Amino acid sequence: MALRIEDYALVGDGRSAALIGRDGSVDWLCWPRFDAPACFAALLGTSQHGHWRIAPGDPQSRAVRRYRPGTLVLETTHETATGRVRVTDYMPVNDGLHLIRLVEGLSGSVAMRMDFVVRYDYGSAVPWVSRNEHDDLRAIVGPHKLVLRTRVPLRGVGRSTVSEFTVDEGRSHSFVLSYGPSHEDDPAPIEPRRELRRTTETWLAWSGRCQGGTPWDEILGRSLLTLKALIYTPTGGIVAAPTTSLPEQIGGVRNWDYRYCWLRDSTFTLLALMDAGYLDEARAWRDWLLRAVAGSPEQAHILYGLGGERLLPEIELDWLPGYENSRPVRIGNAASQQFQLDVYGEIFDALFQAQERGLEGDETGVRVGLALLEHLEKVWHEPDEGIWEVRDGRRHFVHSKVMAWVAFDRAIRYYDKHSRNGARDATVSRWRAVRAEIHREVCEKGFDPDLNSFVQAYGSRHLDASLLLMAHVGFLPQDDPRVIGTVEAVGRHLMRDGFILRYDTEHQTTDGLPAGEGAFLPCSFWYADNLIRLGRCAEARAMIERLLAVCNDVGLLAEEYDPVAGRQVGNFPQAFSHVALVNTLLNFSRATGPAMERAGSQDAAGPS
Repeated sequence: MALRIEDYALVGDGRSAALIGRDGSVDWLCWPRFDAPACFAALLGTSQHGHWRIAPGDPQSRAVRRYRPGTLVLETTHETATGRVRVTDYMPVNDGLHLIRLVEGLSGSVAMRMDFVVRYDYGSAVPWVSRNEHDDLRAIVGPHKLVLRTRVPLRGVGRSTVSEFTVDEGRSHSFVLSYGPSHEDDPAPIEPRRELRRTTETWLAWSGRCQGGTPWDEILGRSLLTLKALIYTPTGGIVAAPTTSLPEQIGGVRNWDYRYCWLRDSTFTLLALMDAGYLDEARAWRDWLLRAVAGSPEQAHILYGLGGERLLPEIELDWLPGYENSRPVRIGNAASQQFQLDVYGEIFDALFQAQERGLEGDETGVRVGLALLEHLEKVWHEPDEGIWEVRDGRRHFVHSKVMAWVAFDRAIRYYDKHSRNGARDATVSRWRAVRAEIHREVCEKGFDPDLNSFVQAYGSRHLDASLLLMAHVGFLPQDDPRVIGTVEAVGRHLMRDGFILRYDTEHQTTDGLPAGEGAFLPCSFWYADNLIRLGRCAEARAMIERLLAVCNDVGLLAEEYDPVAGRQVGNFPQAFSHVALVNTLLNFSRATGPAMERAGSQDAAGPS
């Protein structure tokens, strides 16, 4: 059975990523891209669904791990009764071809064991294993080929490959696993230690550009490195997570494929990258966004593939038992076909924020934006599935309407500054009228005076943590009594054991799925952001410290946290969680943080 989610660490190369357990087992790896079929899928099943373990043979050994500072090079030190050994795991940056594992004796003599089980197509396809002319192990299945190079003796046991070897103090062994198409020559050999130096230097050069200045710069840097690892370098797209179907509740059915790029994360991601000093990555993300949404405006999706793919059909893999028997295991994501108004606001806000910070756009982007806004004028009145992608029918979600308001607001602000781009005065006047109409409607239909709070949807009395973003996006000032009342109501009704739920799946909200999930971590960061801007900094700091304590021993966060079970749940590591962490630390530490920058001028809405 797989380890607890927080017992995994991530190594990546800008094209794919591997999850490696504290026990030395690679339990998840998709090659050659994040969304490719997994060749190691033990994370969602058993060891026979594919894994690669290198660890001491002594079951009583103890492991301590860390990343080399400023890098994604993972070091795990195993201590046994006879000695200590270190396993160093890394993937050469921007390579997409190799996973390297170095085993070094630190003291004494340690008996080690390697278990190597390749199962492509998510644990279902057993490869044909042979040796090439250099005695390297070759595993071929369909279009895929893996080549394992090492000097330790290997032997076949059933449908797996094992090795038993001893590492003495001062001695080392290397294991290089390389990927290539099965119809091509084997990938060329590489020199592991040369690649280790190059990989370390590359990560250090990148992390050294971080503009922090917070009380928590170490974890800030680690979150940014994690975010960088989730960027698909060839296109600039950022995957929500490198995994699929890690459950939001252990044993439950809220199991989704997150190996895609969500538009709802756009502006927060852009601000996190830009404010931390990473303009190249921010520009690549902006450019990916424009390419992804280009096309017929009514066909805009809420998520896309790494290259902007739109066909992401959702299917279930019935041969996998799921993480701790959490079924079904899904690949693809049916939410790609949903209608969500908030994505229009995200698109326009991201483009506006990029422009404000010097990332100049082009005329094509302007034309795409005009077409999207023309479509939004026709559809903003309609109900949608909302930010949380409910599967029980559309509603008039307040957050969705607010983000529609954001789309018109940012377009108006943009053309007020850049009228040379050709928007007619009559067009901008019409946008102003629509913006004012949305604002009035939300304040009339989305606010409950008895609760003294905005609510999840028109006519509802349920709360929703997405309402915490209203001041962040500039819909109302942070000190507006309705915003303050909403923050207080969310704190009273959605706080569970110190963490904020998205909404109450147990007692209030039906979303088409069985009740129960952990606390969605970005929501707790949004709550802290509101406390910061309300001047309640002691409470905000306490919330921040509580959230940082949830990070695992190497600084990684999943999508959610189960405060009752005291464990992370959901896909891992989650880009949105780390983006929220970065923004909150910057909000706390800077006079003008990402939340205030995003809100901008709040005079445009007019009276309500």
